[in-house]
Amino acid sequence: MTTILKTKLDRIPLEIYNQGKLQLIDELYAPEYVERVPQRGVAPTREGFKQFVSSLRTAFPDLHYSIDDTIEAGDKFVTRLTASGTMSGEFAGMPATGKHATWTEIHIMRVTNEHVVEHWGLIQE
Repeated sequence: MTTILKTKLDRIPLEIYNQGKLQLIDELYAPEYVERVPQRGVAPTREGFKQFVSSLRTAFPDLHYSIDDTIEAGDKFVTRLTASGTMSGEFAGMPATGKHATWTEIHIMRVTNEHVVEHWGLIQE
């Protein structure tokens, strides 16, 4: 993987999720972006992704992601992450629990012209 592209893709968990820099979504994701594992009630688009991140950060105000591994295979990039946060607000129809949780995630992104065009993800508690 090119260092420049890896650095660019690392901004997704480190800046978009951790810091709430939603404006980076327009920079890093293609206008035709498609979410292949959409959340209920959220459009599988770039705008839907902004909505998802915003609601996740509202529910987990101390949300923090760390990058464990990144692998490149052709036009696909696989990232294994560890996330943690305290559920202080409602999320996806679930009421706030006030509990701190840690979970792992695996994300597959297809990249074209240095923009994410498709995403698949798996979350494991």
